[in-house]
Amino acid sequence: MSKTDVITIDGPAGSGKSTVSRLLAKKINRIYLDTGAMYRAAALAASRKGISFSDGKRLGELCRSLELHFTTDEDAPRIFLGKEDISMAIRTLDMDMLSSKVSLVREVREAMTGLQRKMAKGISIVAEGRDMGTVVFPDARHKFFLTASPEVRAERRYKEMVGRKESVSREIVKAELNKRDHQDKTRSLAPLKPAANAKLIDSTNLTPDEVVRAILKDLEKRNA
Repeated sequence: MSKTDVITIDGPAGSGKSTVSRLLAKKINRIYLDTGAMYRAAALAASRKGISFSDGKRLGELCRSLELHFTTDEDAPRIFLGKEDISMAIRTLDMDMLSSKVSLVREVREAMTGLQRKMAKGISIVAEGRDMGTVVFPDARHKFFLTASPEVRAERRYKEMVGRKESVSREIVKAELNKRDHQDKTRSLAPLKPAANAKLIDSTNLTPDEVVRAILKDLEKRNA
């Protein structure tokens, strides 16, 4: 794969990477690959089938058989499992933790990494996730890592869930976010961390549009 085909944007939950990646992809006419949604879909499918998250073999087989696809004809891309739109079903606190848990399984990560690379083959993409620049697309020329203060990230996630009319409290959202941060950063397999050559952007006091402008400025500078 040519290094110019992929722009990676990694970061923890609430850093703004999903919104920024979607806006950036639209701005520069690339395909947006939401890999976090793919892990959430895997977690949802596994929980529906009653597959234990300790059964790596069955989870790997499940992930290799998943029929996942995105639609990008709307402002908010939607993900389908077969013919079912699961976009809302995967955006819950339970799925936050289950997706993080399933991502700890080696067979799952191997299957999903292969699927993500296959989906990106031959097209120009903005790939958003937690290990895009470190594991899935290590040769990508343009890598970014978004972060923000824990308080701001928790507030963003809380407002996002309230916007979906979910009944949650700020305290629970913050606690779950801290728990997931710890789980993602300390896992032995593809831990959440910036790639060595990633550009770090703190979005604490920036709007999504301001982050996109910062990324575009960096891309222009590198391509000059």
